[in-house]
Amino acid sequence: MPADSDSRTEPATPRRREEARKKGQVARSQDLSAATLLCVAFVALNFLGPRMWQSMLDMVRTGLASESPVNSDETLVLAAAVAVEAAKRLAPYLLIILVATAAVLLMQVGTLFSLQPLVPRLSKISPLNGFKRLFSSRMLMMAAANLGKLVVVALLIYMMFMQSTAPIIYAFTLEFRDAFRLGSSLAFELGMRLSVALLVLALLDLAWQRFRHEKDLRMTKEEVKDEFRSMEGDPRIKSRRRQLQYQLALQRIRKDVPQADVIVTNPTHVAVAIQYEARNMPAPKVIAKGGDQMALRIRQIAAEWGIPIVERRALARALFESVEIGQYIPERFYRAIAEILAYVYELSGGLADARRRDLASAP
Repeated sequence: MPADSDSRTEPATPRRREEARKKGQVARSQDLSAATLLCVAFVALNFLGPRMWQSMLDMVRTGLASESPVNSDETLVLAAAVAVEAAKRLAPYLLIILVATAAVLLMQVGTLFSLQPLVPRLSKISPLNGFKRLFSSRMLMMAAANLGKLVVVALLIYMMFMQSTAPIIYAFTLEFRDAFRLGSSLAFELGMRLSVALLVLALLDLAWQRFRHEKDLRMTKEEVKDEFRSMEGDPRIKSRRRQLQYQLALQRIRKDVPQADVIVTNPTHVAVAIQYEARNMPAPKVIAKGGDQMALRIRQIAAEWGIPIVERRALARALFESVEIGQYIPERFYRAIAEILAYVYELSGGLADARRRDLASAP
């Protein structure tokens, strides 16, 4: 196992991450949701608590102030009315907590729904695997983290108690309402301190979870190669496909290049074969083009058939990049092509017509 872990040196590919996500394997901290929920609950209680408390007291006072007798049937109706009214008063507070919890989950994992973690596996119920997981380095790390959280909570409670010793002793001399307010204030302060401390620890836990998730997703060099092969295809098959494509393209230029009037070159990297028949074509047409080795073959075939080869670097590159085979040349190239054709016709005279006759009579 250590050797296998040491060999996983490559970062996870997008496909590996997507597969892990479909299985529900994402980096998230359960402590962050709980800590955020606790922190938001105390903050919302600070703003909404007095109003909710007062409304609940008013509701209780109204119920106790009624002097009319209540029978058993009316008791259920009254209890239902009280429950509905209490739910209305608590709804804003509960809604805030619900939205905060959902926001934290979306922040960690986004929109994700997967039933894969619920699928039963024999490895999960195996006593041997369970024993190994119990004493694994991951479980030891979790135990150490939980122990650290317990220590932090205990220290906060102790420090709060030591700072509040005098008010707590003084509370025995106060009336019930004042003592209740003092106790509520101390409980709220302790809760806020604990929730903030747990939130900081949860953020550290989230960073650790993401680091561990990235480490678990790492791949070996061989796995990366296998995945590349599965996505892109076997290199031998791709090589064979490229070879067939080259052969088909070569057959095509052997057929089309002899019909060209001129070859415009770069001079070595690009070659474009142009044909123009004034009676049948509205404009010159690109009938073949190629780069590197294909450009060399076009020049060789053109030399065999006596087709003029003209070097125009910028024009050849522009035609190669912007005009596809079988398309007419755009209007912006008319002047340059006209000059080349005029130059070629002036040099060749009637050779072009003679060459076309040779092509027509060729078997």
